[in-house]
Amino acid sequence: MMMIMMMRKFLLLFLLFSSVSSFFAAAVSVTYDHRALVIDGHRRVLVSGSIHYPRSTPEMWPDLIDKSKDGGIDVIETYVFWNLHEPVRGQYNFEGRNDLVRFIKAVGEAGLYAHLRIGPYVCAEWNYGGFPLWLHFIPGIKFRTNNGPFKEEMQRFTTKIVEMMKAENLYASQGGPIILSQIENEYGNIDSAYGAGAKPYIDWSASMATSLDTGVPWVMCQQADAPKPIINTCNGFYCDQFSPNSNNAPKMWTENWSGWYLSFGGAVPYRPSEDVAFAVARFYERGGTFQNYYMYHGGTNFGRTSGGPFISTSYDYDAPIDEYGMIKQPKWGHLKDLHKSIKLCEEALVATDPTYTNLGPNLESHVYMTGSGVCAAFLANIGTSDATVTFNGKSYHLPAWSVSILPDCKNVVFNTAQINSQATNLEEKYLKDENQDSDQTLDSSKVQSDWSYINEPVGISKSDAFTKTGLMEQINTTADVSDYLWYSTSIQVNGNEQFLFNGTESNLHVESLGHILHAFVNGKLAGSGIGNSNNAKVSFQKPIMLALGTNKIDLLSATVGLQNYGAFFELTGAGITGPVKLIGQNGAIDLSSQEWTYQVGLKGEESSLYVVESADWTSESTLPTNQPLIWYKTNFDAPAGNDPIAIDFSGMGKGEAWVNGQSIGRYWPTNIAPQSGCATSCNYIGAYSASKCLKNCGKPSQKLYHVPRSFVQPSGNTLVLFEEMGGDPTQISFVTRQTRSVCAHVSESHPAHIDAWISSRGRPGPAVHLKCTYPKQIITSIKFASFGTPQGACGSFSHGDCSSDNVLAQVQEACVGLESCSVAVSTKKFGDPCEGVKKSLAVEAVCS
Repeated sequence: MMMIMMMRKFLLLFLLFSSVSSFFAAAVSVTYDHRALVIDGHRRVLVSGSIHYPRSTPEMWPDLIDKSKDGGIDVIETYVFWNLHEPVRGQYNFEGRNDLVRFIKAVGEAGLYAHLRIGPYVCAEWNYGGFPLWLHFIPGIKFRTNNGPFKEEMQRFTTKIVEMMKAENLYASQGGPIILSQIENEYGNIDSAYGAGAKPYIDWSASMATSLDTGVPWVMCQQADAPKPIINTCNGFYCDQFSPNSNNAPKMWTENWSGWYLSFGGAVPYRPSEDVAFAVARFYERGGTFQNYYMYHGGTNFGRTSGGPFISTSYDYDAPIDEYGMIKQPKWGHLKDLHKSIKLCEEALVATDPTYTNLGPNLESHVYMTGSGVCAAFLANIGTSDATVTFNGKSYHLPAWSVSILPDCKNVVFNTAQINSQATNLEEKYLKDENQDSDQTLDSSKVQSDWSYINEPVGISKSDAFTKTGLMEQINTTADVSDYLWYSTSIQVNGNEQFLFNGTESNLHVESLGHILHAFVNGKLAGSGIGNSNNAKVSFQKPIMLALGTNKIDLLSATVGLQNYGAFFELTGAGITGPVKLIGQNGAIDLSSQEWTYQVGLKGEESSLYVVESADWTSESTLPTNQPLIWYKTNFDAPAGNDPIAIDFSGMGKGEAWVNGQSIGRYWPTNIAPQSGCATSCNYIGAYSASKCLKNCGKPSQKLYHVPRSFVQPSGNTLVLFEEMGGDPTQISFVTRQTRSVCAHVSESHPAHIDAWISSRGRPGPAVHLKCTYPKQIITSIKFASFGTPQGACGSFSHGDCSSDNVLAQVQEACVGLESCSVAVSTKKFGDPCEGVKKSLAVEAVCS
């Protein structure tokens, strides 16, 4: 019987981790019951990962999907971004990064399933939550409530997407990869604000979606009152306590936040690998069968797609695959090991509900046992101190805040707090200028290129400017076709006005809804005001000098991504709504209600300076720098090789950058994170929050900006910058991101590695596993190896007080010249340099 059970488990594992097919051709049924999604008659335990197609490029998609599959992902999840696909009502764009059909087909060709979260509200830290701005101008419309005009538009777009998928046979019911769809998004978080209109709207949304007859289930996340047959699901850092609103629906987690997003002006959030793994294991332990990482690859907010406001261009999200498409270790590998461990338990997990046993304070077990005797167990310590428990007559050590997985209810193959995966030490390699001295270090190099420039005019310069009495809200005026809106007026000064101090001096006071304000008086910059992610509003007051006679006041208001979350977020305004005053010693004058001339956008935007060659570019030996409102242009050759490319914008102020006409997003290296709030390390023990683990304090929130390889050619590339605040473009640098080394640090008390456990079914000792991250690379040298009590992290290991001799030579013999290697962690191999002390093996290897 035992042999039959072993063969059954190995066959199941083979089926789970082998490709389903090169593409989905046979239609399958997708339903659900109280335990799981049921695919072709079989309950499934599924691991999902979010990849948003427009936050990368079509050239990157196959590699991202393959790395996800290799990491143990079964399902790729994506939102559908309405404002990208229908920028003008009735005019659609499904090309390039917007090619949703191509993306879903790539998922299917890799043998993975897809979850299509249509929304069409997506939040996603995306501009305006994914809604197109033209929606705002439809008469009588109110978003996300029981409103006829809104429901008509929402149904039209949702139907458009569903029909596109059907036309390409992309639903599982047609033989395609899509097994789930989502309607609406996190509405339950804010539905109380919509009063009596909320419930009818949710019921209508559910009915509308199911009427589209996709042949696969629909879900609503964070919607406790989702009507049947919609499955309500959980979003958050932890969802083990979540229960669906129906006894006939499975427990599903649509967003497990792998980290958190970065705001301009904020420190960089990250989430320890141990805590992510703990949250996932707890979810499956307590009856969950579908979990999705948000994000598995975060990517980049190209162009003006970031929302917020003040969301950065990078959307790395501390995801297992980083912004550039590189595997982030140890998170990716640790979660891969977790996924393998969970899949070993699948036969038991889908067969029954768990049996819970209290093993002590903050200690518990959940056991899944089938009628045929197949058994899987989870042992959890949800406390903050290590503990030892007795389970099935055996003693088990449980580190604090951890879950141990026992696929046979006997042997631990994985513990969430014990990382057996390698780490990587990444570096940014700066491009060296041909004119530099050969002994100059790469890290200090700058790309000194021939730059040309065009001055952006201050104030009104376009023929479509218009004049209105009073101050106009920005979003209603620009419809977000540009970040920028000019407000221009003039005032006569005789020298004896009450709003003056000493004849010509006054205080200019401006109140703005945000996000950025630049004030010019008679063509000269008088000062700037900047909001932040906590308060986008700007209150500006600066002393200014006026001239006798006519004085021109030009105010440039700039947005940094529109609001994307909250009840009635579409009503959040921007721009200068006043008052605008001149304040003197004996009185003030309010300029708010006088005539203002308005210009939407910049002259350079109208001229498409970022894509069109112009004779107006000026090339001079003296380049104007550290001045506002300048367009810069240069040509460059792409770095050799295939390593990801980034630009270090140190030296610039704030603006937007285009490479060969494609916007790589807003840059803002002068927006510095607070000095406090970060720590050298973050303890994974205890509940995680977005502000718990921060790094990069006192530094630019974002320094490097991704340039996808598909954006560049080997030579003859054009870089165009619009510098809003003032900077020196000769200081920017092109860099490539490379893996400097791979590392592993494994304790002798680690559980058996999953692959070894599968092959031997015994209890082999732990081992260090190293593998080069790029194809055709081999391990060329060992930088560090120590068995005993080594200290530090990848790139900074050091020997502890206890260390065995000849470890380096043994690791070199086992690993050098190979693409991957394994080295057992044991005193039998290395000797015992300090009896009675828990020892570990730390190795750092160089691949090339």
